[in-house]
Amino acid sequence: MKTFVLMTKIASQDAHLVEVGAKMQQHDRSSQAWLEEIKTKCPEVRFKAHYALLGYWDFMAIYEAPNDETAAKVSLISRARGAYQVENWSAISYERLLEITEELG
Repeated sequence: MKTFVLMTKIASQDAHLVEVGAKMQQHDRSSQAWLEEIKTKCPEVRFKAHYALLGYWDFMAIYEAPNDETAAKVSLISRARGAYQVENWSAISYERLLEITEELG
């Protein structure tokens, strides 16, 4: 399984506080439906962690999926469920990076 980091933003940077508050409430209500849709359409996905962030991005989910196509489905489902902006990053462990460095000599 490959590791991915899903970064989501629920409103634009210039959104008014009232809009952000409404989006947060909507996100809270729809997050269970989002998770259920992913479980149904991508049963092989395994979520490892989910965080609310205090920065440019609003949420970060760390998950495992068998391939890039499955990760693309997670991104598309997130957009369809109302995320304003989504980025999906591939990640490898630091230990594996050290192994790769050693392999390169």
